[in-house]
Formats: sequence, structure tokens, C-alpha cells
Amino acid sequence: QVKLVESGGGLVQSGGSLRLSCKASGIIFSIHDWGWYRQAPGGQHERVASIPPGSGRIQYADSVKGRFTISRDNAKYTVYLQMNDLRQEDTAVYYCNIPFGATNNNWGQGTQVTVLS
Repeated sequence: QVKLVESGGGLVQSGGSLRLSCKASGIIFSIHDWGWYRQAPGGQHERVASIPPGSGRIQYADSVKGRFTISRDNAKYTVYLQMNDLRQEDTAVYYCNIPFGATNNNWGQGTQVTVLS
């Protein structure tokens, strides 16, 4: 069974930084696209970044381009999201997932990011 454990969220002032981590188990980590998603209160899950298994193109939502960086460590079964220059509109619960899991609405517990003005 796939298990996703997100961590690294917290309270941060506007303009600050956080680094999120997501540890996966029960899945062959290295062969999948991995994405970071977020869900603001009352909203849908929004994909903010994705990273392919090989040397393909990393993608970012326009709202986070130039501020967020996604990376992965296949040996550690972990995907990261470095978030810089955080803004209030980045406040959300952040999740990692593969496309299949996102489509089927299978999520971990997420990690809360709250950006203060």
C-alpha cells in the first residue's frame, strides 16, 4: 500500500522560505512523475510543481515560477519543494502525489503552510 508522509510546513512571514519533504513507501519511487499539490480552504487540489523520473521537463504553475523548486532523491524515496519568497496566497495544505494517486483522490495527510503578512 502506498504511503505518503509530507513534512516541513509551518508558519512563516511573507517573503520567507520553507522546504517541504515527502517520503514515499509502498511504491517504486524512481519510475514515477512526482508532483506537489496544494489545497487552500474551500478549494480544489492545485498542482504547483512536477518532476519527471528522468531528464524530462520540470513544470511549475505560473503562480510559483521563479519562487518554488521541486527536486527528488530516488535513493531516499523523497521529493522536496523549496519555497522562497512566500506570499499569503501560498497558504494551503501541501501534498505530494503521483498523477494516478491525484486522479483517484488518494492523498496523504499533507503539511500545512501558513504565510503571515
